[in-house]
Amino acid sequence: MAKETINLIIKGGMATASPPLGPALGPKGINTAKVVEDINKKTAELKGMDIPVKVIVDAATKTYEIVVGMPSTSALIKKELKMETLTITEDERKAGKIYTADVPMDVIIKVAKIKKDASLAKSFKALVKETVGTCVPMSATVEGKKPREIVKEIMEGKWDSKIKE
Repeated sequence: MAKETINLIIKGGMATASPPLGPALGPKGINTAKVVEDINKKTAELKGMDIPVKVIVDAATKTYEIVVGMPSTSALIKKELKMETLTITEDERKAGKIYTADVPMDVIIKVAKIKKDASLAKSFKALVKETVGTCVPMSATVEGKKPREIVKEIMEGKWDSKIKE
C-alpha cells in the first residue's frame, strides 16, 4: 500500500487528537497520541503560530513521518512584534491611512534570515526586499516609512550596512 499524506495547519506546540488529525489517523492504525506528542515536540519553539504540518503515513508498516513547514513571513513578523492579531478593517487598509505597526529593520532582517532556506530569492538583499514587501498587506510601516519607500532605499543601497549577505 502506498504512503498517504495528511496536510494540516496546526498551532505550534498545541496539536490535539481532535479533528482533523485524530479521525484521519484512526482508521490507519497509527498511535494518534504519539503522533500528537511528536508534532508538539517539533513545533514547540513556534508555540501558538499557525504551522503547516504533513504527516506521511505508511499504513502497511504502521509508521509515520512528520514534516514541519515554515510559518508565513507575516506570522513571523507578528511573533517578533508580539502582535496577536491585526486590528484593522479592510476599508481602513485600503484607505492606506492607518498602520497596525512599525517594524524595525532589525526584525525584517531577522525574519529574512529565518526564511532564507525556504526562499527562492537570488540574494539575501532580494529576500530582505521581499520581507519588507510583506508589510504592505499587513498595513505596517518599516522604520516609520511605507514599505515601498524602504524597498526603494534598499535598491539604492541605503541599507547595505545592515544587510549583510
